[in-house]
Amino acid sequence: MRLTCPSCGVRDSREFSYKGDASRTRPHDDALMFDYVYLRDNPKGPHQDYWLHQPCRTWLVVSRNTATHEIFSVTPALQTGADQ
Repeated sequence: MRLTCPSCGVRDSREFSYKGDASRTRPHDDALMFDYVYLRDNPKGPHQDYWLHQPCRTWLVVSRNTATHEIFSVTPALQTGADQ
């Protein structure tokens, strides 16, 4: 799998680290924090993930199909609004 870093261009996936689900919103209620941290879905199909490009330390949101690994888009995490 190859990903495109906005800063460095197309790179092999070995330069990136998967960092989690980008479609979830952090809860404001502490009582819901356990579920947010420990309970995870295992989606099949289109999904958004956080990835870190190690060489340039850029956080990305990768939209991809988890079944086929087809990449739909790669955007810097701060531009997506998904990190709020």
